[in-house]
Amino acid sequence: MKKIKSMVFCLMVFMLVGCNTNRNKNIIHIGMVDGWAEGVAMTHVAKVIMEEKGYHVVIQRATPDMILASMNNGDTDLYMDVWLPLTHGSKVAKFSNLEELGTSYRHARNGLVVPDYVSIDRIEDLKTHRKEFNGQIIGIEKGAGITRAVDQVILDYGLDYKHINSSTVAMITELQNAIKAKRWIVVAGWQPHWMFAKMKLKFLEDPKKTLGDAEQIKIFARGNFHVEQAELARFFSKVHFEESTMADLLAEMEGSKDKAATARQWVEQHKDLVAGWLR
Repeated sequence: MKKIKSMVFCLMVFMLVGCNTNRNKNIIHIGMVDGWAEGVAMTHVAKVIMEEKGYHVVIQRATPDMILASMNNGDTDLYMDVWLPLTHGSKVAKFSNLEELGTSYRHARNGLVVPDYVSIDRIEDLKTHRKEFNGQIIGIEKGAGITRAVDQVILDYGLDYKHINSSTVAMITELQNAIKAKRWIVVAGWQPHWMFAKMKLKFLEDPKKTLGDAEQIKIFARGNFHVEQAELARFFSKVHFEESTMADLLAEMEGSKDKAATARQWVEQHKDLVAGWLR
């Protein structure tokens, strides 16, 4: 009877937090969203550093919702690309078994973005230029936090626009093609991102703050990670990128066909910064 009760209890715990009683502490599962430049870059850099310290790192590619749910269940250890307070705030609030480890970037921003040759500066100006923009805002994946915010922008500003959702890669391709043709286009964009270094772009002013103000990128972990992985928790509490270092990293990663090799090279070139994180 005791054995049966123990099995039932473990099953209940597994349903709540994963019941990973046999977890290998040297294997780290880290969530990542493909196509999200800053998250991809930071994740590969962290993977290089952790593997140099003897950990085996498994990157799990999924949507933010799936990654957060997996962390809440105890199956994924870390996610480095949580945008707060607006973008992922409602998503994080759904889960009680997560813990914040640190802030990796303090100068993030979401918004509607246009090429610099477009002669409007405010979101409300989109109303009088619907024809030039073909009545479309080019967005990214439906599950993204910025996607929900852009839907709200259309309501708050009374825009007669269709929000076109596809993928981050598709959005950037549309933007590049429009710029080549000097065509007007408005997209859902964010910083940090390499597209601001490669293209002349500007954010449209958002006086209603529907898309939020300054965002911070946070590193989250599954519950109790700081106890079970104290060394790594301390490391991730110190991981932080200034604007210049993030821009440098994204520039190196953009277009790289071997993200792992590029990340190793970047870590080698920034030994002092990494040493500060590990200290």
